[in-house]
Amino acid sequence: MAPAPPASPATPSPLVPHGAASAYGGALPSPTPHTDAELTALLGLLTAVRPRIGTVVVGHSRDAASRASAAAFVAAWSAAEERTVLATVDWPETAASWLRPANRFAAWEPDAWVVAAAPLGWAQMSRRLRQDTTWDPARTYGFAALGDSRLPALTGAVALQGMRGVTAAGGVWTIDRGWLVRHLPPPAADAP
Repeated sequence: MAPAPPASPATPSPLVPHGAASAYGGALPSPTPHTDAELTALLGLLTAVRPRIGTVVVGHSRDAASRASAAAFVAAWSAAEERTVLATVDWPETAASWLRPANRFAAWEPDAWVVAAAPLGWAQMSRRLRQDTTWDPARTYGFAALGDSRLPALTGAVALQGMRGVTAAGGVWTIDRGWLVRHLPPPAADAP
């Protein structure tokens, strides 16, 4: 009898290990309603990119604040000519694999992806995206809820490399080599 062929190495699960979120300082916060400064800063961040961003795919978790942020972004983005939202995709906070929403989110070839989500659900989703799709975190922009320094710790240093987003006050954050770096918002126009 011939020996059995060696088993192929199993692909590690992209799921965040059970209990990992609590290891990084307890429960991650739930998203809060976006601010006007946050939405304005996100639109400004996207319109400042060259070459120009015209098409986006919007993703959001299913909580009320993330849904509202995504809807506000879709309305504001679509209001300008030559800007298109190709798709809006949602996902749960807990799932067996996130493969189905990840495939829907990455199925398009947008100029950018925009995310309004709870940090833990986005950590799960982004790990699945990195493992199974051609999604590019450097072309991904997030609302303030994702500006949590525990997010890159949960996903791994390279999973979100280059992702950018905004704070509730209108500042900007970037994920670089596993670190979330916050930049101060621009000074108010009426400041001396």
